[in-house]
Amino acid sequence: MKQEIKQKIIDEFKTHEDDTGSPEIQIALLTREIQDLLSHLDDHPKDVHSKRGLLKKVGERKKLLRYLKTNNKKRYKKLIKNLGLRK
Repeated sequence: MKQEIKQKIIDEFKTHEDDTGSPEIQIALLTREIQDLLSHLDDHPKDVHSKRGLLKKVGERKKLLRYLKTNNKKRYKKLIKNLGLRK
């Protein structure tokens, strides 16, 4: 992922001025990486290594979403609405 795209996502989802690692940012970055991998797998369906990486990223995003849901329901609902995730 290019640095400009990553910085744009960080600027959009940061919770305070110096924020670079909040769950919202991590989930948004993982969502972008998942979308990129899905488009790659559409072109290369037999790429098993990328498919494994995709499954690992989906699992990590799921863990972060569960953490955010248990600790701050309001931020969780706002995030899934902004990202367009199903829950």
